Amino acid sequence: MEMIRINRQSIIVLLIAAAFSAFMDWKKLPLSILIGGALALANLKGIHWGVSALINPEEASEAKGKLVFFSMFRLLIVFVILAVMLYFKLVNIFAVLVGLTIVFVIIMKEGLIASKKL
Repeated sequence: MEMIRINRQSIIVLLIAAAFSAFMDWKKLPLSILIGGALALANLKGIHWGVSALINPEEASEAKGKLVFFSMFRLLIVFVILAVMLYFKLVNIFAVLVGLTIVFVIIMKEGLIASKKL
């Protein structure tokens, strides 16, 4: 899968969804969709870094310990960011889930396209 293609498609769809949601009454909805998408893309970048470190044979021996640490640390950071934003009522949780879902669907679509090429 190409990360550039996933990022480009995700940003386009997230901006369209945020623009569409701006016509609704909720003030936090567009920003929440964009924040959810940004968190999903940042998490995907971390996953991509970890998998590419494991595939590279020179880095595989020392990357396993780092991979476990950074995977847990990455999840902790995502959880803390969401918890703080929800605590101060800065985002709408359903809109954040919409942003996460948009990125997830695009990742699944690109994965399906890549698997058909094999």
